Amino acid sequence: MMAFNHTLPDGYRLSDDGSHAVFTQPIEASMNDDRGYKLIRLPNEMEVLLVHDPSTDKSAAAMDVYVGNLTDPDNLQGLAHFLEHLLFMGTAKYPQENGYKEYLARHAGSSNASTFLDNTAFHFEVGHEHLEGALDRFSQFFVSPAFSENCKDREIRAVDSEFKRNLNFDSRRLFVLGKHLCSRDHPYWHFSTGNLVTLEENPAKEGLDVRAELIAFYHKYYSSNIMKLVILGRDSLDQLTEWAVEKFSSVRNLAISPPAYPKSPWTSKELLTTVYMKPIQDTRSLEIKFPFVDETPHYRVKPSNYISHLLGHKGKGSILSLLKRLGWANGLAMATMPAGIGHQFLKMTVDLTKEGLYHHEDVTVIVFQYIKLMRESGVQDYIWDEMVSLAALAYRFKEKSKAAVYVRAVSRQMQHVDLPQFYLSGPELIQERDDKLVTDCIGGLRVDNWRGLIMTQDTAVIPGGNFTEAEGWYGIEYHVANTSPELSQRLENIDLHPDLHLPIPNVFIPRNFETDRPPGDTPLPPTNHPNLIQNTPLVRLWHKKDDTFWVPKANIYIQLNSPIVYASPLNAIKTRLVRDLLDDVLLEVLYGAKLAGLVYNLKTTPEGLLIVVSGYHDKADLLIEKVIRALKEFSATNDLERFSRIKERVERQYRNMDKVHPLEHAEYYLKYLVKETMWSYLEELEELRSITAEDCDTFIKDVLERLFIEGLIHGNISQDQALVIYRTVQDVLAPRNLSNTEKALMKRARILPEGCQAVYPRINADPDNVNSGIHYYLQVGAFSSYKEDPAQKETRALVMVMAQILQEPCFNQLRTKEQLGYVVKSGVREEAGILGVTVSIQSERDPIYLEHRIETLLRERIQLMLNAMTDDDLRRQIESAAVKKLETSKNLGEESTKYWAAIRSGFYDFDQTQADVDEMRRVSLDTLRRFFTERIHPDSNQIKKLSVHIRPEKLPSPTNGNEILSASSEPTQDGMKKKDEVIRLRDGTVLVTNEVEFKANLGLSKAPFPVVDLLRYSKL
Repeated sequence: MMAFNHTLPDGYRLSDDGSHAVFTQPIEASMNDDRGYKLIRLPNEMEVLLVHDPSTDKSAAAMDVYVGNLTDPDNLQGLAHFLEHLLFMGTAKYPQENGYKEYLARHAGSSNASTFLDNTAFHFEVGHEHLEGALDRFSQFFVSPAFSENCKDREIRAVDSEFKRNLNFDSRRLFVLGKHLCSRDHPYWHFSTGNLVTLEENPAKEGLDVRAELIAFYHKYYSSNIMKLVILGRDSLDQLTEWAVEKFSSVRNLAISPPAYPKSPWTSKELLTTVYMKPIQDTRSLEIKFPFVDETPHYRVKPSNYISHLLGHKGKGSILSLLKRLGWANGLAMATMPAGIGHQFLKMTVDLTKEGLYHHEDVTVIVFQYIKLMRESGVQDYIWDEMVSLAALAYRFKEKSKAAVYVRAVSRQMQHVDLPQFYLSGPELIQERDDKLVTDCIGGLRVDNWRGLIMTQDTAVIPGGNFTEAEGWYGIEYHVANTSPELSQRLENIDLHPDLHLPIPNVFIPRNFETDRPPGDTPLPPTNHPNLIQNTPLVRLWHKKDDTFWVPKANIYIQLNSPIVYASPLNAIKTRLVRDLLDDVLLEVLYGAKLAGLVYNLKTTPEGLLIVVSGYHDKADLLIEKVIRALKEFSATNDLERFSRIKERVERQYRNMDKVHPLEHAEYYLKYLVKETMWSYLEELEELRSITAEDCDTFIKDVLERLFIEGLIHGNISQDQALVIYRTVQDVLAPRNLSNTEKALMKRARILPEGCQAVYPRINADPDNVNSGIHYYLQVGAFSSYKEDPAQKETRALVMVMAQILQEPCFNQLRTKEQLGYVVKSGVREEAGILGVTVSIQSERDPIYLEHRIETLLRERIQLMLNAMTDDDLRRQIESAAVKKLETSKNLGEESTKYWAAIRSGFYDFDQTQADVDEMRRVSLDTLRRFFTERIHPDSNQIKKLSVHIRPEKLPSPTNGNEILSASSEPTQDGMKKKDEVIRLRDGTVLVTNEVEFKANLGLSKAPFPVVDLLRYSKL
C-alpha cells in the first residue's frame, strides 16, 4: 500500500485503512439527482469522484489531464494530440493494440478522447456489469502505456487524416486563423492538430525521434496530481473506492503544476485591427473579440454571463433587434473562449446580410453604443436576480444525461473549481454577486481593446480589394488592416442610441413546479407508452403524464399534416421559407421564454409543419398559443425587407450545401435514391428564385385550410390540460379535415432487386475538397408487417446482430490498420421499415478503392470471423447489442423522442425495442452464417447493394467508369507493403447515370400502418 507523503487539503481525512483520503463535506448536487457521491484522494494526489447510480445501464469513467496542445514544443506541433492517439495502442499488461476497444465493443461500450488547449480528456462507457475489466484496462494507459513503435506511423497518419477532414470546416479555419494571428510570446498560436509535416517530415529533417519525444512528453507532464478521475457505476461507493485505489494509485506523481504561460496571446500589435478572412462557404459575419479576465477564479460570480446575456439578447431594445430592423443582420451570438490558464476571450459574432457587410463599421458602432449603455446602467438588480433564479431552477431540475457525457463533463469541471463541495454545482449556479468585478469586466470592453474579424468572399469590402496573405496549414486567405481613423473617431465620441435599451422583466419565468408525484418511495411502475386521448377526423392526440422523471417539464409535438407541403419542389421550398420567416418573427417575441427554459422549434417535414415545445410546463400553453396565432396570422407581405433578407439567407444556405463534406453528400444521395419521394436541394433551389412574398401568403393559407393534426403531449401535463391545449390549436387554426385518402401516410421506400450491384458516382461539387466519400448500403428487406411474419422478425434481428459484429473489425481494419480515413463507421439504416447494413468512409483515397477494401473486409475477415465464431462468442455479441437497444431513457426528452419516433413512423409500435431484443436472442450461429452468405457477402447473387461514391474533382477519372490503378499500401501478414494493382468494381456492377430513371425502375415497399389496433392504447 502506498503511503501518504503530502499534507491533506482542507476537508479531507485519512480512510481507516490509510489507502486513501475521503472528502468529508457533502458534494452539492441537484435536488433532482438521486446518485450517490464520494470524493477521494489517492496517495499520489489524484482526486477521484465516485458516482453510484443504481439505475444506470452503462458504467463510465473519464480522466482529465491538465496538459494540452499549448505545451507542444514549437518544433513538434501536434505532439499532445498524437500522444492522445498513441496512448491507447496497448500497455505492458494488455499489449494487444486494439484490446481495449475490442473489450468495450464486446460489452456494449465505446471510448473516445480529445486534446484541448490545456487539457486532454479520455473517457469510456461499458455495460454496467463489466466496469472493473474496463477500468483495469483504462488505468494501464496512465501506468504503463506501450507507445508501440509498430503503431507510430499509422497513428501519425490518423492525425494527418483528422487534419485533412477539418480542412474545409469554416468554423475550424476561423479558430485556426484567430490563433495564427496572435503573439508568438504565448503558445496559443500553435498548430494544435498536427499533421504528417509536423510529426514526421520536419522531425526527420531535424533528426528527431518523434516516439522518443512523445514518451519524454508523457513522462514530463502526465502526472497524477494534475489528473481528475470520475467513475460512475451501479456498484456501491465502497466497491468503486476499492477499484479506484487498486487501479490508479500506481499512476506516477511528478508533483508538478499545470503548465501556464503568463504573457498574453495578444499584444498592442493585435488590437485595433480588422482581419478579413475568405471562407469556404458563402458566409458573411463580423466577429468582435475582446481580451477578457480568466473566469476560473470567479466561477461563483461568472461575470461573462451577465455581459453575454445583455450583449447577446434578442428581444426588443437589443443589438440584434436594431440590426435586423436596419436589414444588416440575421443573427448574433456571444461566446467565451479559453486561451490557457490566466487568459480568456469574449467574442460576439454577427451574421451579416449583404447590406450589413458594407455597414460593418456601423454595426461595430452599435455594439459599442450598447456597451456604453451597460456601463452607464451598472449592474441591474432585476436582471441579476433573474439570472440567479433561472440558473438555480435549471440546476434544481437538472435531468440525467448519458453516463459517458456526464463523467466527461464533471472531470473537466473538477480542474476549474477550487472548492470540492462545488465540483458539480459551481459551473452551473451563480453563487455570489460582485458588482465591482462585473463593472470592471464591462469596463474592459473598451474601444481601444478589441479586434474585428470579417468573414466574406466579397473582396470589395477589403481595403485594397484583395486577400493579401495565406495561413500556412489550412491555406486560409486573409488580409489584416488597422482600424480606420473614421471608425476610431466615431468610437471615441460615441453616444447612446435611442433604440437601444435593457431588456424588460421576463414574463415567462415559471412559478408552478408541482408534479403530483404520489407519496412513498415505491411508486407504481411507469407505463411504456402514451395513450390515445383524442381520435377524430381532424385530430389524433397522444398523451402521457410523466411517471418516470417527475420534473415540472413537458414536451409537446404538434404535427400539421398537409398533402400539399411536399407535393413539388416549389411547395417544399415555400414551406421552408414560411418556416424561416415565422421563426424570425417569433424570435424577438418569445426570446424571454427561451431564457426561462421553455423553447419552441419549427420544423419542416415531408408531411407538413412540426411545432415542438419543450421545457417547463408552467407557461407552455401560453407559448403554444402565441406560436399558433403567429402561424395563422402569417404575412410575408407585411414586412418585405424581412422577406428579402430571409430569402437571400435561405438561398445562400442551399448553395452552401455544395460545400458540405463528401460523406454527408454520399449519405444524402443514398437517402435520395431509396426514398419514394425526395426533392433534391438543387431542385428546390431552382424554384426559390421566383418565389414572392405574395406566393408565401397564398401558400400558407392553402396549407392551413385543410389539415390532419397529430400530436403528443408528454410530461407534467394532465390529460384534461392536454385536451385544452389542443382545443386552442383547433380553435385558432379552424381547419377543415383531410379526406381519409389524403391522410394516408405515404412514407414508402424504394426496393432494390435481388442481385443488385449498383454504384452511383458523383463528382464533389466543391473543387477544393481533397476528400472522397463512400456510403456502402446493403438493403435486406421490408418489415412493414413484420409482427405478422416470423421470417421477417428473424431477418430484422439478423440485421441488428450483423451490424453489431461488423462494428469493431470494420473500424479496426479500415481505419486503424489500413488508415483509409479518419471517419469510418458502420451501422443499420432504416427507411420506412426497410433495414439495411451500411459502411461509410471519408478518405483521400479513390472511392472505387474504398469499395474494394470494404468488400475485401466482408469477404475475408468477416467470413473468417464467422467461421471461427462459437456459440458463446455469438451470445456475447448479441448481449452487447441488446444492452445498447435496451438502454433506458435518461431524461424526459429522450423518452419523448422515442414515443414520437414510434408515432411518426406510422407503425405505432411502442414495444418494438423489446420485441427486437427477444428475437435477437433467438438468433442461432447457423442462421447468422446463412444470412451473411446470402445477404451480406459481396459474391452472393441475392445481395441488394447500392453504393454512393463522391469523388474529388482532382482525382483522375476511372477507366471505363469502373477501373483505377492503385499504388498504395496493402495489408499483408507481415504488415503493409507498396503494391501497384488494377482495382475494378466487381463484374455486374451497374453505374447509375440517371438517378430519376434508376428510382423509377425500383419497386416500392408497403406504406407503414399500425402494427396493432390503436384502440388498444385508447383513453377516449
